[in-house]
Amino acid sequence: MTGTDLLTPTKPPTKPPTEPPTEPSAKRRSRRSATLAVGCVLAGLIALLAVVSFFWLPYDAEDTSGGRLAGPGGGHLLGTDKLGRDLFTQVMTGSRIAVEAGLGSVTIAAAIGVTLGVLAAFAQGWIDDTLSAFLDILIAFPTLLLAMLIVAARSATLGSAVLAIGLAQSAVVARLVRILVKRVLAQDYITAARTSGTSWPRTVLSHVLPNIWPTLVVNLALQFGLAVLAEAGLSYLGLGAPPPNASWGRMLQEAQATFTTAPAGALAPGILLVLLVIGVNLVADGLRDTLDPANRRRRT
Repeated sequence: MTGTDLLTPTKPPTKPPTEPPTEPSAKRRSRRSATLAVGCVLAGLIALLAVVSFFWLPYDAEDTSGGRLAGPGGGHLLGTDKLGRDLFTQVMTGSRIAVEAGLGSVTIAAAIGVTLGVLAAFAQGWIDDTLSAFLDILIAFPTLLLAMLIVAARSATLGSAVLAIGLAQSAVVARLVRILVKRVLAQDYITAARTSGTSWPRTVLSHVLPNIWPTLVVNLALQFGLAVLAEAGLSYLGLGAPPPNASWGRMLQEAQATFTTAPAGALAPGILLVLLVIGVNLVADGLRDTLDPANRRRRT
């Protein structure tokens, strides 16, 4: 080796280019698609049952001609309850009430929560502290106690239960929206939009809400499942839809005394309630992975 060779810089050995891990990404995408598909099937079947119940029911909701605690068969797919009412008719009616409760509660929570969350995000100083404390108090306030207060002021109806659940969930949505909006307002493009003369309402509509909606949609999907469970719990305690409305929670309460002799009265609404909540949670999980900006960037 000569002196010239010693002075000549040596190039570091080049590593062979590594191929991107396409297979794990494909597996993740396949898993996300399967999760979303299963959730849509479970929730969609129960939603279809609810829609059909608006136009057709096997029997009238108050028809007691089926005989007490009759088993499946003889014109009654799931049998009858202790009053002789068709259980399949009640299950279909209960699916309608569950979907109505979920959609109504989420609508109220979104309308109030998004409004309060945006206002709290723009607030400063003591106003921000006051709104944050109010939201924390509302979150800590039990939904059942809030429902009791509303029922005492009104009556035990499905509307009262939906209103109570929606108000309780609006605080959770508002706190999430406040955090998301504050994070968006700190971005440079918001400063650029304000510098160019864009008004705050237009900035919120054009830049803030489009950037928070993926996370917000996932949270609202989760709130839907929680609202269905809350409505069933309130109906179980007699604070939901009154008879002859066959809420799944009321069906569970009425069937607990006859579970050993006629288990279908408790199993049917219980299984459908679990399937609906699982389906909605799977949809929320699939939407979270699909709408995640990091996942979108990896796919592109």
